[in-house]
Amino acid sequence: MNNTIIHITDITGSETIARYSGGMFTDKDREEGMPFPAMLAARKAAEVAQSKGITGVHIKVRARGSQYSKSPGMGAQPAIRSLARAGLRIGMIEDVTPITHGELRKKGGRLGRRV
Repeated sequence: MNNTIIHITDITGSETIARYSGGMFTDKDREEGMPFPAMLAARKAAEVAQSKGITGVHIKVRARGSQYSKSPGMGAQPAIRSLARAGLRIGMIEDVTPITHGELRKKGGRLGRRV
């Protein structure tokens, strides 16, 4: 939610080709997860990947999950759009957010967080 990370690897996921985050393109901490820095990070990662011979990508989108938010942040969709505009072919988009099977309690105890 607070940052958008673009990590391009080979098909096995063992070798990193490019890795950038929204925080690398802004000096304000509150803007790390915003759409514009996420677009800049995706564009830079796509340039590096294309220079190394990558033409297509499979995308895995991950939110924080578990007992936290199950939806990705504001920068996820603009980052995917920016990868497509940069000339990378998108094979599939998959959601890999961890989902609990059972019950996890939120932190704060029985009475909740007292402010």
